[in-house]
Formats: sequence, structure tokens, C-alpha cells
Amino acid sequence: MSFTHGIARFITDKTAEDVIKNLQKDKTAELLKLIDTVQKVAGKMFQDKTYDAGRAVINNPDNKWHQYLYRFLDEADPNVIKTAFMDLAFESAWYGTKQIRKNREKYHCNIPWTILIDPTSACNMHCTGCWAAEYGHQLNLTYEQLDSIITQGKKLGTYFYMFTGGEPLCRKTDILKLAEKHHDCEFNIFSNATLIDEDFCEKVRRLGNIVFSISLEGFKDVNDGRRGNGDFEKVISAFKLMKKHGLLYGTSICYTHDNCETVTSDEFLDLLIENGCRYSWYFNYMPVGAGADVNLIPDIRQREYMIKRIRQIRSTESSKQIFVMDFQNDGEYVGGCIAGGRNYCHINANGDVEPCVFIHYSGANIKEKTLLECLQQPLFMAYHDGQPFNKNHLRPCPMLENPEMLQAMVKKTGAKSTDLQAPESAESLCGKCKEYAASWAPEAQRIWAAEPKHHAQYYENYKDANHKLGQNEDFKKMAEVE
Repeated sequence: MSFTHGIARFITDKTAEDVIKNLQKDKTAELLKLIDTVQKVAGKMFQDKTYDAGRAVINNPDNKWHQYLYRFLDEADPNVIKTAFMDLAFESAWYGTKQIRKNREKYHCNIPWTILIDPTSACNMHCTGCWAAEYGHQLNLTYEQLDSIITQGKKLGTYFYMFTGGEPLCRKTDILKLAEKHHDCEFNIFSNATLIDEDFCEKVRRLGNIVFSISLEGFKDVNDGRRGNGDFEKVISAFKLMKKHGLLYGTSICYTHDNCETVTSDEFLDLLIENGCRYSWYFNYMPVGAGADVNLIPDIRQREYMIKRIRQIRSTESSKQIFVMDFQNDGEYVGGCIAGGRNYCHINANGDVEPCVFIHYSGANIKEKTLLECLQQPLFMAYHDGQPFNKNHLRPCPMLENPEMLQAMVKKTGAKSTDLQAPESAESLCGKCKEYAASWAPEAQRIWAAEPKHHAQYYENYKDANHKLGQNEDFKKMAEVE
């Protein structure tokens, strides 16, 4: 840790500690004090209007996000609140982002803000639509390998790690050990919740830097139909335990043709909110693997419904106090596809470094190469040179909405399938997406053109002019030829 970094962390940590101690006296005054400190430390890294927007929310008790924040502060454990703020806001959003930007320019490649890692492929479930189900159940990354990935990542500026699987909590002991050693990192565990118990919750509360995204696909009948009998009640029980211990958690929802209306209904959202969920990730079903059912992809009408519904839930006009994110439809806020290390990448339990959890191709393994070398592998550089894959950020993915792009990149770079159960060619995978992509393209254009304000919200993630919209025509022409 540099001297400047250390001083900034000390000041911010001390202020956060004082604020949390005094929250019960006057939440509004203390939170405004915290914003003032953040503005002094972060300065021009964030626009003045960002700080002003935060102050406006804090000063308006009728605003739903004011109520959402104050409810969280009342219900969450003080150590969880402070650690989440320091690791997510200070280390990841401020310091880490600065280092990432410097290293992107230094190494001329993508450096991710977060890395998804599968500690194990072992799982006690086999759910339809889960990428992990395609790997098999015998693979593990050792504690030493996991520790090395995080240590290398921090040097590049990555302070946020997500554990997927398999079921990550099959490796509870190692995860707790990693969270304790890397106390300046935040860890998000995607879990089926079946291994969350009282003792584990208490250990997480003491550490403070672990949050949970729990898989849930609807109410009891729909959820258990996909995930197994009794799963719904186990998830609700885990929610109650985590709420009791003041932990931070939400849900991870794969929405399909069969459940997208249910998992965004008022009744379902109320269930999540009542059980202490603060957020929900929504993931569009992807036809990955030999047994994938293309009929589960939400149809065009449902895709448009999801775009509108997620935005409506997030709006201040909605009374639902939960923050929702749509991995597929929120591309406009992050400039399209964020995979290939642009903002995130995936390392499976065999060590293969993949561009995305849904795209199982790679040309580098973390057991054989450094993290930086893996980020510079040919496939990732093709992502680096090709992003964004479409000027319309309602068509961000090089697989689902632009299948010719993924085929071209895999062929060009010689990347191999990393699906260890049934290797799948890019032609086979992308072939399952062509009909959907062709149907969605005109509808996406209609929606995008009807709301021109979206065009001004493109998040410019690189200073290099080569990464601005419209600068990758040579790459796109090559894809068209394919």
C-alpha cells in the first residue's frame, strides 16, 4: 500500500467508523458528513452532480432510496456496513478503479473491475440453465491458487471477487480464510443457500466483507421445479438467518421464457424485500451446453417487457425498495459487453480463464500463466479490440445478439472449448442464437431509436480512441465475412 493510499484509507475509515457510531443520533447529518469526506478524498474522479445527487437523496425522506438506505442502516450489522463501504466504495470504486485505468494504458489490454472464480465444480444440485452444470463435479482450485489470483488481481487494481461454481460454499473454510487475509477486498458468493448455517453467518458477520447472491427462480412450485423439491424453503430459511445476523445479501435470478413475469411481479419482489434482500441480479437464460433448450430463451415480447419492467422497478415512481440489475438489458449503462476482462472475466474450477461465465472458450489457464498473461491471451485481445460489439447496447453480447462475432473471435484466436463434459464448437453454440438474434435486431433498434437519451449515457471505459464507438469496423467486417 502506497503512503498516499494508506493516508486516504485511514481518513476514510476513521470517518466511516465515527459516522456509524453516531448514526442513531442523526443519520442525515452523519451521512452528509460522509459524503463530504468522500468528495474530499475522491475529488474530481466523480462529477459534482454525483455527490449532489447523494445529498439530495439523504435530505429527502420521501424518496424511496432514502428509505431503502435508512432501512439498511437500521437492519445491517455495523461491521458489515463499514466493511462494505470501505471495500466496495473506497478500495474497489475509488482506488481500484484508478489503478485499473492506469494498468489498462500500461499493459494495453483489458483489466477487470471484478473477477468471477469457481473454487470448485462440486455442487449438490443440477439446475437447468446453470453454466456450472456443464463442467462436471470433480474440479477444484486450491487455496494457494485462489490466494494467488487475488494477490495478482490486487496489484492490477481488482478488489472485488465473486465466487461461483459449482456451489462455492462446498469450500467454506477456504473462502473464510481468503476473506480474512484479503480484508481489503469484497467477496460476493453466488450460492444455492443450502449450506448457509448459524455458525457460518456469525463468522461472516465478524469478517464483514462477504455478501451473498442467492439463486431463486420464482415461488415454490416454479423454483422447486427447476432446482429440486424443498429448495424454496431452504432459501427462505437462509434469508432469515442472514437477516438475523445483519448480513448483506440479495438474489441471483435466471429468467426464462417460463418465469420472467413471475420473478418481476410485485408479489415476488415483496417476498424478497420482506426477507431482507437488498438487490437482485437478473440473468437472461443462455443456451449454453449440449442439452440447452432454446425454447427457454425469453421471446421478443418478453425481452421488451424485461427492459421496461426493470427500469420501472428501479425508478422512484416504484415503491419497491430493492435495487435490481439486468445483466443483458443494462448494457447502455456500461457501454455494452463487459466481458473479456473489460470489466469482468471468469476463471473456472479447472483454471481456464474465460471471457464470460456463459462463454466457455479460452486460450490460457491460470495454473500455467500469470493473471496478466491470461488477460493478454488472444481471445481476450479480440474482445479488447472488438468491444463494443454493437452500437446498440440492447444488443451487447457477441453470442446471443451478435453470434457472428463470437464465431469470428474463436476462429481467429484458436481458443478451445472449456466445457469439460461435452466440448461445444462456437458454430454449434452460436447456431442456437442466430434465429433469436435476427428476430431481436429490428425490435432492439426500434426501442433504442425511440429513446435517444440512451445514446448519451454510453460509459466511455477507455481513454484510447480505438475503443470509442464505431472505431472497430475492420474487426466487424471480418466477422461479417465469417
